[in-house]
Amino acid sequence: MSMKQIVFSVLISFAAAAAAQAPAKPEPMKEPAKEPAKAEAAPPKQAAATGPKIPKPRRWNEDARHCLERGSNLEIIKCAEEFL
Repeated sequence: MSMKQIVFSVLISFAAAAAAQAPAKPEPMKEPAKEPAKAEAAPPKQAAATGPKIPKPRRWNEDARHCLERGSNLEIIKCAEEFL
């Protein structure tokens, strides 16, 4: 057999195996649970009257290796998130 025939037979066998598998059935869409009407009637919370929110300066170019000295993984993650 030539190389082309071998490659062709391998491709055909993979295609046959893929076609033989049953297609996955999508799950039906579920409607989100509605909260009680009391929560919908509540007035929206107003922002603090201190003025416009000023974004923190980005610190992605600073060194965050000091966060690795924290005690647990959760503390390391919280510390390092400031540098993202």
